[in-house]
Amino acid sequence: MSQDQTQIEETEHHLDLRNLRLDDYNDVKDLMDKVYANVGGAWPYSNYKAQVTTFSDGQICIEDKGKVVAFAISVIVDYDQFGDKHSYDEITGDAYLTTHDPNGDVLYGVEVIVCPEYRGLRLGRRLYEARKELCRNLNLKSIMAGGRIPNYRNHAQELTPYEYIEQVKLKDIYDPILTFQLSNGFEVKQVMTAYLPEDEASQGYATLLQWHNIYYEPGTPSLIASRKLSARIGCIQWQMRYFNNVEELLQQVEYFVDALSDYSCDVALFPEFFNAPLMGLCPTESSIDAIWHLATYTDEILTSVSHLAVSYNITIIAGSMPVVEDDLLYNVSYICKRDGTIESQYKLHPTPHEKEDWIMKGGNSLKTFDTDFGKIGVLICYDVEFPELARVLADQEMQILFVPFWTDTKNGYLRVRRCAQARAIENECYVAIAGSVGNLPKVDNVDIQYGQTAVFSPSDFAFPHDAIVSETTPNTEMTLIVDLDLDKLTKLQNEGSVRNYLDRRRDLYRVEWMGD
Repeated sequence: MSQDQTQIEETEHHLDLRNLRLDDYNDVKDLMDKVYANVGGAWPYSNYKAQVTTFSDGQICIEDKGKVVAFAISVIVDYDQFGDKHSYDEITGDAYLTTHDPNGDVLYGVEVIVCPEYRGLRLGRRLYEARKELCRNLNLKSIMAGGRIPNYRNHAQELTPYEYIEQVKLKDIYDPILTFQLSNGFEVKQVMTAYLPEDEASQGYATLLQWHNIYYEPGTPSLIASRKLSARIGCIQWQMRYFNNVEELLQQVEYFVDALSDYSCDVALFPEFFNAPLMGLCPTESSIDAIWHLATYTDEILTSVSHLAVSYNITIIAGSMPVVEDDLLYNVSYICKRDGTIESQYKLHPTPHEKEDWIMKGGNSLKTFDTDFGKIGVLICYDVEFPELARVLADQEMQILFVPFWTDTKNGYLRVRRCAQARAIENECYVAIAGSVGNLPKVDNVDIQYGQTAVFSPSDFAFPHDAIVSETTPNTEMTLIVDLDLDKLTKLQNEGSVRNYLDRRRDLYRVEWMGD
């Protein structure tokens, strides 16, 4: 055996700093049961699973020869939503990290534990340095944490918590937690009461600690073109009528765009297949020939609508139009932004009628769209009846969901409406639906329409009592203009009477996109 091999075998420790994994739970549980034997012991697995799956990058550990001997749990929060007067359970979501906000500004320390046998190796300092690096890499303002003061019970008779902290700062008193935190660059911001009521050693008190990230670079506020806190949306309840050519249809489109632009709307939403009257120009009466013929107008209409968006300074969601790609027919919604860019969302679920009578295929991608009035999503008609899609968009921080629809009967319309209302409540967002009305007697299979355009909100005190922001008269051509307060959505998420986003049991279930 070589001398090098002998040195390797005789090495006492082999430490590795890494992120926690789900299969580390038994080691974590052993540590917590050992350190917190007098205050309830370890978290249940459900808490630990939620922490690792919610914010995996924030959960750090040190292992020695395959066994976790120290770990730190963190969460990103929008600190203004909690302020300095918070409890441990409030800011950590009862340790489930339901308060995690990827767009927050503060890294909050949930827990740090080092195996007692390893104290003296400065593993706590390694974990704190890793946290600081994470804070810098994420460009967060600071690290905040509530710190126990376990030696205070030995001085509670003669010192107030404030006096005790000052004595620890002066190094006249040693506290195993506060002394360590002060030596690692943290400042005591204030004393908190009832932070961990069960912590008898600290007499229920805790220090609110802060470490400032001096490399933090806040976004420079813009005096123009900054993100809005509200959005004015315009929805068109479109009357189906016969048009002699595409120019007549575009003239009617411009009429509505002009009207909504005059009212300073940020967006105009048209219904699904708003260009369907042009199917009547097909030389044959076959419905499949008519829909494929309709697709021949899409490029021209899209070009014109995009020009209108720029000319009238309004983003236009051009309902949906049929598109042929590689000899396959799709139903596509185009988002024509007022800066001239165009994005698209394919309908993922063609209806049985669309699949059987039109040989239509579903798309394979789903995403949110950044606009100058907020982050939006688009689901075309039938797609809104699949709650998983809206959940995927909500997880991408969608604020407004737009649903262009086309239904022929009231029961079909009510399916879209009821599901749209549910999506608003489930995902704490606004949902706008716009449909068409009237008749197309010369077009086979699409000769009648039933529609009522509406805008829905979450259901809580800050919103309309019935969660309907506004709605049109059914089956009458008209527009609907609504102002939406986007800031209310953020407040609802953290302060609502129910909090669907925060209370979601991420340790038990999640929706995962498996497409492109």
